[in-house]
Amino acid sequence: MKKFLSSLFNSKAKENDSVITFEILDKIYSYLYYENSNVSFKQKGFFDKIYVNRYNFPDSFDNPKKKSEVKSCGYSSVYQVLNELFSKIDIDPLSQDLIDENYPVDFIHIQFFSNTKGMNAVTKNILQNFIIFFCCDNGSVDSNSFRILYSNNRYFTFFIRNLLDTKYIKNNIPEIDIEKIAFKDFETVLIGICQHLGIELPKTIACPNLLFEEVTQAHFEEFSNLITRNEIADESIKKQSKNMFSKYKKAAEEYDFLENNFEFLEHVNCWNSDWKFSADDVTYFISEIINQEFIFDYPEETYSHDLFPYIQKALAKLDLALMSFDTQGDNYLFFVVNKKEIDRVVELSQIIGVSIDEL
Repeated sequence: MKKFLSSLFNSKAKENDSVITFEILDKIYSYLYYENSNVSFKQKGFFDKIYVNRYNFPDSFDNPKKKSEVKSCGYSSVYQVLNELFSKIDIDPLSQDLIDENYPVDFIHIQFFSNTKGMNAVTKNILQNFIIFFCCDNGSVDSNSFRILYSNNRYFTFFIRNLLDTKYIKNNIPEIDIEKIAFKDFETVLIGICQHLGIELPKTIACPNLLFEEVTQAHFEEFSNLITRNEIADESIKKQSKNMFSKYKKAAEEYDFLENNFEFLEHVNCWNSDWKFSADDVTYFISEIINQEFIFDYPEETYSHDLFPYIQKALAKLDLALMSFDTQGDNYLFFVVNKKEIDRVVELSQIIGVSIDEL
């Protein structure tokens, strides 16, 4: 139920062809309200899944764990948390009468990862959180506007605390670089959500297909061929790809590409290395991978990941590039691809659910 009082919100973002509009968000909300309150799907260009959930005050927090969280944050009821959020986003607080009636207030939580390669030294993917509350502006008695709360690098393990720690993005105008990246990606994610849910978008908005096709054995075959530069016998690739696809179908959500196929990958022109390696290691193993002598120039006393730019420069002269599987640990599983095929390798990795790093 989205009808509730709001203070007047005089400044509005400029109207343009943005998908961050009340009309589009309201359609997404309607699906979450009437069809399914939890949606997740894969979208081109994004690491991991997009998660879209509808929550409700007070019902979503009417359990011992959430009540304990509320108290640990210094509040006696979940409605105090709600009014704290309302205060942050310029919405009038709920009256005691409405609270006594258990007045329902819904909000949407959208989670996705942004690629921040080159911006963040720790990780190239940052988790983005968008919290959307609907409200009534300019004297309307029906919901006609919305407010956005934002945070990053929060998994909402402690939901109440993480919710309270969000930042209000006034007028939907981001201020710092990470917020600008987040909002740019948020527009793309909203288009993907609409495509996934079958929501029609205005004709003024460019809508390339952002959804992946259904995963097949052919995707595993193509991926295996590309990461080995077609140097493995077709029979071996087909056999292994059939095995990969079979494991993928059986494992469903718990599928781990590396864990299920590590033995194969380690023996098909991949280099499993500790995080610390020398230029001599690079010269030896890449020579093995590409079946020719590999020599590259680098400054003295340069090691490990600091060697990447020099490795890539030398490989580029051969129309090749170094990549690595994201092992979720302190090691690398390197492989070499044809430079012209990097984009397709990345796309296929997203389709079959394996995380790789462009170095």
